[in-house]
Amino acid sequence: MIALKLTDVKTFMHQLLCSETFDNFLLSEATIIKDAAYKIDGHMNRDFYSLEELEELQLTDTKILPYSMLRSTCFDLIRGKHTPVCFKFILMLSPENMQQTLSRSDSGLSPTEVNGILLNITFQNGQLCLTTGISYSSFVPDKTLDTEWDIMLQKFLHKHGISFEEL
Repeated sequence: MIALKLTDVKTFMHQLLCSETFDNFLLSEATIIKDAAYKIDGHMNRDFYSLEELEELQLTDTKILPYSMLRSTCFDLIRGKHTPVCFKFILMLSPENMQQTLSRSDSGLSPTEVNGILLNITFQNGQLCLTTGISYSSFVPDKTLDTEWDIMLQKFLHKHGISFEEL
């Protein structure tokens, strides 16, 4: 796990809320505190969709909605004259991207051993930070996958011109 401080908040927020940069992630949860506290639970309500819609939207294999489907809602909640007091987004890799990450790492772990590969985005006291994390289904002493995810995230940020410093 690493913690990174983003050094260009405006650029990052534009990429997070107004571009497709993070659209391949799933949004597990978002909390935005302004004049009131708003909480988004990204776990999908399957009863809302028909089977055809689930297939068309490629949602048959996931329990959590893609960030792309909730990005505009998050943008609407954050925009305005006043900066939010704080917010937190919990993004995670899609099942496909998690499988690719597991394949690239030398961890030897299978998808059944990993509940999620996470990216936490927090804004508090004027500081915007990212932290990485992995939720395992049981104790895993080897941290190879953690290290691989940390490196991959830093490469992702560099690729998208997002500047940061380690905390």
